[in-house]
Amino acid sequence: MRLVVATYNVHRCIGRDGRSDPERNLTVLRELDADVIALQELQWRPADALHLLQEFALKLGYVALAGPTLLQTEGHYGNAVLTRLAVRESGTVDLSVPGREPRGALDAVLETSGGTLRVIATHLGLRPYERRQQMRRLLAQPRDGASATVLLGDLNEWFLWGRPLRWLHARFGRTPAPATFPARRPLLALDRIWVEPRSLLRELRPHRSPLAREASDHLPLRAVLEWQAV
Repeated sequence: MRLVVATYNVHRCIGRDGRSDPERNLTVLRELDADVIALQELQWRPADALHLLQEFALKLGYVALAGPTLLQTEGHYGNAVLTRLAVRESGTVDLSVPGREPRGALDAVLETSGGTLRVIATHLGLRPYERRQQMRRLLAQPRDGASATVLLGDLNEWFLWGRPLRWLHARFGRTPAPATFPARRPLLALDRIWVEPRSLLRELRPHRSPLAREASDHLPLRAVLEWQAV
């Protein structure tokens, strides 16, 4: 069995030219051709007849899971997951730290032909002490016996020897960390994908299409998972 997962910080669909153009991001999502896509910094208006998250899902043939961290008059903002897989259950984890921007994670269990896949999609804070608290909370979430687990998102962790990365190495094993930010000339590995069991990860690389370099300040990160036949 082969699955593709991806994570993409869409930056409110504002590109390098300063324009908001969701159609560019929609095209990049099509290019990814992934079974599961975690989105960060998405803004949508549930009051609209066809809000952006729903529009993405309908046009791409996905199920949409919403995990807003900011509820604002101009629209909800935060995390989302798009998936082609059946959703068994989903919920959110509050990762907010007092005095800082609210943060969270989407925690979903999806059905695959080889068993259940747990997906934890998140966007961590900008300060090191935030990320340490947030990662402790994420790693403390009870394991549910899923066949595989994927933790992915914009971790905002640029310290290569920071404690959150050490904790993730201990839990998931070492994983490639290609640079994804800034999109035009990436220098920092802010967007990450971790897989348990580690042996399922076959390929992990940024999506570097010309449009992906223009549509957001982050490149999407795409991973291929494969289960061996038994």
